[in-house]
Amino acid sequence: MAKTKSVYVCTECGNDTPRWQGQCPSCREWNTMVEQIAQKGRSARVDKVGLAPGGAAPVRLRDVEGSEGQRWSSGLGEFDFVLGGGIVPGSVVLIGGEPGIGKSTILLQVAARLQASGRSTLYVSGEESALQVRLRADRLGGAAGDVLTLAETELETILLRAAEAAPQVLLVDSIQTVHTQELEGAPGNVGQVRECAARLQRYAKESGTAVFLVGHVTKGGGIAGPKTLEHIVDTVLYFEGASNQDHRVLRATKNRFGGVDEIGVFRMTPEGLVAVGNPSELFLGDRARGISGSAVVATMEGTRPLLVEVQALATRAPYGAPQRVSTGFDHKRLALLLAVLEKRAGIHFGQLDVFLNVVGGIRIVETAADVAVAAALASGVFDRPLPADAVFLGELGLGGELRSVGQVDRRLTEAARMGFRTAYLGRAPSNRPPAGLTVVEVNDVASLLARIFP
Repeated sequence: MAKTKSVYVCTECGNDTPRWQGQCPSCREWNTMVEQIAQKGRSARVDKVGLAPGGAAPVRLRDVEGSEGQRWSSGLGEFDFVLGGGIVPGSVVLIGGEPGIGKSTILLQVAARLQASGRSTLYVSGEESALQVRLRADRLGGAAGDVLTLAETELETILLRAAEAAPQVLLVDSIQTVHTQELEGAPGNVGQVRECAARLQRYAKESGTAVFLVGHVTKGGGIAGPKTLEHIVDTVLYFEGASNQDHRVLRATKNRFGGVDEIGVFRMTPEGLVAVGNPSELFLGDRARGISGSAVVATMEGTRPLLVEVQALATRAPYGAPQRVSTGFDHKRLALLLAVLEKRAGIHFGQLDVFLNVVGGIRIVETAADVAVAAALASGVFDRPLPADAVFLGELGLGGELRSVGQVDRRLTEAARMGFRTAYLGRAPSNRPPAGLTVVEVNDVASLLARIFP
C-alpha cells in the first residue's frame, strides 16, 4: 500500500508546501493554503512540470508544420461569437456561473446541435444520472436524443470511454465532481481539480478533441478550485444574470483563440436558451420616457457596441451617514464622480442618499460611461428628465473635463440604428457621424449640465 503524506496547496497559484502557512510564499496571498493528501513516491519532476524523461524536443518556429484548422459551428450564433468564431479542435473551454444559471442547459443544447450536424459528442455527467440528463433533454425538445451520455465521476473511466468512442467534442459536467485514483482526497479539492483538468487538457491536445468543462463558482464569484485551473484551459466563459430575469449574458474573460470581454446574450425559455440577436433592443425595451435620473450610454463589450440604460436616484438621507449604493457599476468610481460633480459642477451630495443601477444586470467596467452616470446623477438631483433621444459618451476627468473614448464610430452607429438623434461627447469623431445623429461636443461637465438644463 502506498504511503501518503499531507501537503498544503495554495488555491490561487497552486504552489505546495509541507507545512501550513498563513501567507503563500509564492504569490503572497493570505489564507489560501488548504490541506491535500498526496501519494508518496511519485517523481518530483513529474509533479512539478508534468514531464517525464525523454519528452518533446525544442524546435524552431519556422520548422513547425500545420496551420489553423477550420472551426466547428456549435449551432448557436451567440455562443460561436463569444468563442471567437466557433469551436477550435483540441481546445479546452471552461464555463462557470452561479447554480441554475444555465451552464448544463447550454452545453446540452450545444451537444445536440453538434450531433445533428455530424460532429460526434460525448456528454459526461458527474452530477446527474443518465435518466436525469434524458429528462432535461426531453424538456428542451428532445433534440439531444442522439447524444452519447456517460454518468461517471472517475477520470480513468471517462478517458477510457472517450478513447473507445473517439468523440470530436467531450463535455464534462462538472470538473469539481471528477476524481482520479492517483490522488487521495474527495472530489473537488485542490489537487483533484488541478490533476483532472491537466489530464483532460493533455487528452484534448493529443487527440484533437474539443473539451468543455463546467466549473462551480465560489461565493466571491470565482471558479471553485485552484486559480491554475483557469490558466490550464484555453478559454474561460462566465454566465451572468439574475435568477429573476429571463436573459443571460455569456462573457469571455480569457480566450486564446479570440477576443476577451466578448459577450453573448441569451433568453431563458421553456425550450432552453435562445440567442438574442439585438441585445440593445432587449436592454432598452422597457425604458420609460420622461423620468428623471435615466441616461443611455453606448458601451463596448469586446467588439460589440451595446446601448445600456443607467438609472440614478438621489434622495435626502434620513440618517446621519448618507448611503452610496451601486449595482453594475464600480462603487469607487461612483464616489469619484460624485466628488467631481460637487467640486466642478456645484451639485452637493453630502446630505443625499445616492443609488445607481445599470438596467438589465449588465456590468459596466469601462470609463466611457462616466458622462452618462454624471448626467443621470444630475437629472436625479434636479428631478428633471434628460432628452429621451440622447446618448452620452465620454470619460470624466478630475478637472471636470470630458475625455474622448475609443471606437466612437461604432458606438454612434449603434446609437443611430436604435433611433437616437443626439450624442453628447467630449470630442467629435474625425469621420462624419451617421445620418440622423447630431453630435454635440462639450468640453466639461459644467458646460454639459448647462446645455441640458438651461
